[in-house]
Amino acid sequence: MKIRGERECKNCGTRWSYYETGETACPDCGSLRSVAVDDERRRHTDSPAEIDLTPHRSAIGDGAELAAVAEDVEADCRAYLRKRGFIRGGELLPLDDTFLTIQELRAALADYRRAERVGGDRSIDDRDAVEGYLLDLLRGADSGERPAPGDVPDAFAPARGLAYATAIEAYRDDVATYLDDAPDEDARRLLGRIRDQEKRLSALGGDLPPETVESLVRACRDLARYLDGEEGALATARQRLDDLD
Repeated sequence: MKIRGERECKNCGTRWSYYETGETACPDCGSLRSVAVDDERRRHTDSPAEIDLTPHRSAIGDGAELAAVAEDVEADCRAYLRKRGFIRGGELLPLDDTFLTIQELRAALADYRRAERVGGDRSIDDRDAVEGYLLDLLRGADSGERPAPGDVPDAFAPARGLAYATAIEAYRDDVATYLDDAPDEDARRLLGRIRDQEKRLSALGGDLPPETVESLVRACRDLARYLDGEEGALATARQRLDDLD
């Protein structure tokens, strides 16, 4: 969607940016009557989104079982992810740690809840380790604290892989849209290679070593740096993808 997001209230004259706030109402007087003050329509796919997992952490701190709060945490993750995009006022955003970690928490909790429904304690090997990792994710996901690849238990590697494949697909779609407005054939070709690796990861059910998956994330970030003017990042991304082929 292309919009003119710099607004001026017709009632009180206040100016604000829809790109930053996502609000059509004047932040000062609440009026819905405004006019655009920028001449150019800009591509915009992102919406202001916040997620605060503190209430769920507090519930667990007060003695609630993880299984009792898992559904609500997963719902909050989904609500946050639905709002997110990667083009803000015509500018391409990076694939950030918060988006990745919330995707992983959502996917890992979905697996955990599925195992609980199927067979309770008998269906989860090493429950302490499983719940410990989920609690680690819950502890830092909303602030973008992303576990390093080497810290991911084997049992959660597929969940991370699928979560990251989903995140990369969303990011890739927005990069493709961005390139429609700012064509770059080198970037477009690189994006196609990222797509191939993302589809492979999805086809394998996410079951690749976390270090391999991390290389694909870094290739996405290299591409973003290239599009932001860092010429050498293109060669770095190509090398990462060569190593994955």
